[in-house]
Amino acid sequence: MTKVDRRILKSQESIKKAVIELMTEKNFDDITIQDIADRANVNRGTIYLHYKDKFDLLDKLIETHINELGEMGEWACELDWLNALVPYFEYFEENFLFFSTMLASKGASSFRTRLLAHFMEGFKDEIDKESGRNTDLSEEVMLQYAGTAYVGVIEWWIRNGMPYPPQVMAKQVGALLERSL
Repeated sequence: MTKVDRRILKSQESIKKAVIELMTEKNFDDITIQDIADRANVNRGTIYLHYKDKFDLLDKLIETHINELGEMGEWACELDWLNALVPYFEYFEENFLFFSTMLASKGASSFRTRLLAHFMEGFKDEIDKESGRNTDLSEEVMLQYAGTAYVGVIEWWIRNGMPYPPQVMAKQVGALLERSL
């Protein structure tokens, strides 16, 4: 296992934080590498050491969060809805700035699409095919319904300043997903 220099990690975290902060202030298309470098207090060259351009930076930032959500999903499938969803809502709460920015930003509209696709894929194994209650429903429609509802509730929760704690959200959303899948 190779050890990554803490200075490199610190620079990368500073760069990621800078781009998110800047996206709360202006459209992504209007942000320059120099803006990011200035906010992160690094040289432009440091950014180019790690990323091809600002689009690569944003893509890698999004990919990191999608991958972390994916890792959570690997063990969450073994749990009931309530216990599986609490860590997700806690993750959204811990990463509020990222998710609120990405879900509100016109410059990152593909994020919502990627998040939806991620959750729809995760819900595939959750559809109740055994009890017979969903036999007359299309799997594709069910996944679209559940995924869109879940992402919509996350978006609503974040945009409204998280009016309920993660545990309450997990309980309510879990009950709704249990009914629909």
